[in-house]
Parts: sequence; C-alpha cells; structure tokens
Amino acid sequence: MTLTRNGKFFQPPHGGSEDFKELFARVAAAGVGRPVDEDGVPQGPWTPDLLAAAISQIDANPAGIELRTVQLWFENNDKGISANNIRWLARVLGCNDPEAASAWQAELSAAQSRLVSKRRAVRRAGSDLQNEADDDHQLLAVPEPAEGETRRRRFSLARVSEATFSSKSFLNLPAFVFAGAVALQFVSYFLGIHSVTYLGEGGVEKQVGFLWAPNWTFVFILLMPLFMSLVVDQIAVWKSMGRPRLHSNIGEAELADGWMRKVEASSYTFGAAFLICIGFAGVFQWIYVRLIPVLNGEGNYAIDWGSQAFVRPDEIGIIQQVAFSGAAYLYMSVCFYLFAAGLILLTTLVEDFAQLEESLHRQLEVSRSRSAEAIGSTIMRGIFRCTVAGLLIAMCMKLQSLYVVVSAPNIWAWLVSDIGSVSTRLGQPVDWGEYSMPTHYTSLLVAFLVCVVFTFGVTRIGLKGPLDIPLLGMTTAVLFLILVYLLIGAITGFTVLLGIGVLVALYGLFDPGFGTSKKALRDGGYVL
Repeated sequence: MTLTRNGKFFQPPHGGSEDFKELFARVAAAGVGRPVDEDGVPQGPWTPDLLAAAISQIDANPAGIELRTVQLWFENNDKGISANNIRWLARVLGCNDPEAASAWQAELSAAQSRLVSKRRAVRRAGSDLQNEADDDHQLLAVPEPAEGETRRRRFSLARVSEATFSSKSFLNLPAFVFAGAVALQFVSYFLGIHSVTYLGEGGVEKQVGFLWAPNWTFVFILLMPLFMSLVVDQIAVWKSMGRPRLHSNIGEAELADGWMRKVEASSYTFGAAFLICIGFAGVFQWIYVRLIPVLNGEGNYAIDWGSQAFVRPDEIGIIQQVAFSGAAYLYMSVCFYLFAAGLILLTTLVEDFAQLEESLHRQLEVSRSRSAEAIGSTIMRGIFRCTVAGLLIAMCMKLQSLYVVVSAPNIWAWLVSDIGSVSTRLGQPVDWGEYSMPTHYTSLLVAFLVCVVFTFGVTRIGLKGPLDIPLLGMTTAVLFLILVYLLIGAITGFTVLLGIGVLVALYGLFDPGFGTSKKALRDGGYVL
C-alpha cells in the first residue's frame, strides 16, 4: 500500500521481522519520506547527505545530526541507532504526520531490538562474554556518540576554537568576555588605579586611570562581547539552517567536505593566530611595555595606568602593578585570540557557502537559487556587522594610544578641544612627539583583518550572484569607517568625522541591509 502525505512519498510500516539494517535499507532505497512529483513518484532514494539535511531541518531538533552518524546507518556494520535518533527518523519516514511518525517510531524501535538480539547471538556463538558485553553496550547506546566515530581524537585547537563559538547559548562567550572586563574594573578600583592623574607637560593634570581608557572599557565591556555574539549567531544559523538547506539539493557525489573538516583544515591558521595573540601581543608585549619599564623605573612609552608604580610609587607597589598588568594582558590576549578565531571561522563559513553553491550550480546547472540568495544575504549581513564592530574596536584602541601623548586633562576634554579647533586649524597635521605607541599598530592590525574578511565575503558571495542587500551601500559604509579610522589623530577636527562615523556604524549594526531587511522578509527570506 502506498500513499502520499504532506507532498511526500509514504509507506506504512509492515510490522515484519526485519532488523534495523534491513528495514532501513529497504525504506531508504524506496525513498519513503522523499518529496514526490506530479505523478506521486518519489524523487529518488535517500542518500546520507539528503537524510541528514532532512533531519536537521526538523524544527524540534535544533542541534541537527552529524552526517557521519547517518552514513553509519547506510553502512554494513555493527552500529544501530539511538533512541533519540529513532524519533527524528520516524518523523521523516512518517512525512511529519504525528500518527504515522508514531507508527514508524514503534517499528524502528522493534527493528533496533531485533538487530541487538541478532548481533548478541552472533557474538555469543563466537565466545568471549566480555566482548559480548562491549558489543551490547555499543548497540544499545542511547547517546549520540555511540553512532559516530569511536576512536579518540587528538587535541585540535581549531576544533576547540569552533566549539567555543558553537555553544548551546549564544550568550556564553560574550558573557565570558564581559565578566572578565568587569572583574578587571573592580580589581583596578580596589588597587586604586581606576582613576590616576599625574602632572604632564605644560603643568596639565592628566587623567590616565584604567576606567578612563576606552580600549579597556568600551572595547571589552561593549564592543568585544557584541562581536562575539554576532559571530556565534552567524555560525549557529549557518550550521542549523543555511548549510542544511543547501545540502538538501546536492547529491552525495557533489557533496562538499563537512563543516568540521573545513574548520580543521585551517588548523595552522588557528595556531598562527594563537602564537601571535598569546605569545607576542600578550606575553612579549607585556614584558617589554609593562614589566621592564616598571622594574627599571623608566621607559620610552607614554604614561598611563600601567606606569603608576614609577610615577607615584607611594600609591601602588611594583608587585601589585606587575600582577594586575599581567592579568590584564593575559585577558586581552585571550580575547584577541577569540577575535581572530571568529574571523577565521567567518572566512571558513564564506568559503563553505561558496563551495556548496558551486556544487549546486554544477549539479542543477542553474544560477543562484532563491534559497541560496537568502542564505548569502544573511551571511553578508552578519559579516558586515562584524566588520563594523571590529572597526569600532580599532577606533577605540587608536584613540587611547593617541590620547596618552597629548596634553589634555582627559580624553573627553581632548575630543571637545579638537572639535573647537575646526574653525581655526581644520585639516592641519598633528605632532605626537617621540613616544612609542604599540596599541596604535595593534589597532591597525585589527582594522586590516576585519576589512580582509569583509572583502573576502564580497568577492566570494557578493560578486557571484544577486543578493537581497545593497552591497554597494555596505561597501561604501565600510570604506567611510576606514577613512574615519585613518584620520583619527592625523588632522585636527577629526572628531567631527568620528561622530559621523559612529552614527553610520550604529545604523549599520541595527539595519545592515540599509532598509532592505523588511523587503527580504516579505519575499520569503530570513534575516538576522
């Protein structure tokens, strides 16, 4: 008896004596649960990638399923199916009909039990009770890992970094960054370096306290958590919605490498980022910028909160100063490694989308589909937001590196005085003296990296086909923010451009489509 339910090919369970492997092979070959054409004929048999995509698209299953798990069902091996995955497979075979899904769930559970009994009998006949117990544990295992690869994986920095951005809650990573920043603020208050003044050039009482530094307040309390949340959300949407939707239209022969395989292919890139962020930007910079000047009592670096021990030794000791600056730089280096890892993952995501779309084009010989257009637009919106957040981080870092060498009582007074100079010295160059400013070069690296990722996204996604976003408007906004960053401190009156740039950035964060988001929703896309 054959039926069609919800536009899909349906067969009721037969209630026979087949074990799971036999039952699954039969229904997969018949295409039970597959969409049907006008004549009611299914669109071919199930393949591992198609079935994995179908299960991952179930709304009640946000975690989806690993492709390797589904592949094990198709192979001739000792692996069965977990009770949790029986539920999802039954919904697919039942064509999302509650009554049919319940019947298939009972049939699959019974078939799994017969498979367990059959394997047990085979192993008992072969002897060794200990081996039998081990095999029973593998066959009856309810947790998902029993169906996946059982060999122990070696440590992978790329895999750990990806898992950090793939937690079940998108708040975990941003909350970690935020909590670390708040902890540093409290410790600086207890140590008395939250508000530090010293007599600078020209007799100006200059404020260089920790809480007055935008690269330690705005960056790590607001902008860095924002960036992390954007990357986490972008990866979650790609893995749970975007990738399965593209996979559902690609045959097994054209299937690109899995997401984790592509992430692990960038293991050397993750390693290089870790070495630079932790080794050089963290340890090396702390030793030469904070530790050695404090121990020697002098240095060729501008005075700030990390130099109070030799500016005002009566207020804080060298040990406390070194310990706090060490903790601050360790936290900073970890955060910037996560920042770099997020950019690497975004680049991997862009390349993954581009390869899947190319596979879809080769197989179906069609231009960019409506679904691919919506997915590509969502990716570019997320990358644009991340780029804007990264450029704002770079601006805050550059502002602090320049403020510490000017003769202004605090950073806000400096910005106000710069606005006042518009009518008298607009556009004139600024002399910053001979102080070394490492943060200035770090900010330049941050701006450069986010712009590279945005350019890569535009090249691999934006220029390959139509999108539901004004790509020209996004690119113009990014170029304008780059100009603002470069002109900070380069000419007098830069604060006016900075204010305009902040407004443009805020608008871009809230509406990266610049007014096209509602249109995309009306047309059936999904927008972040």
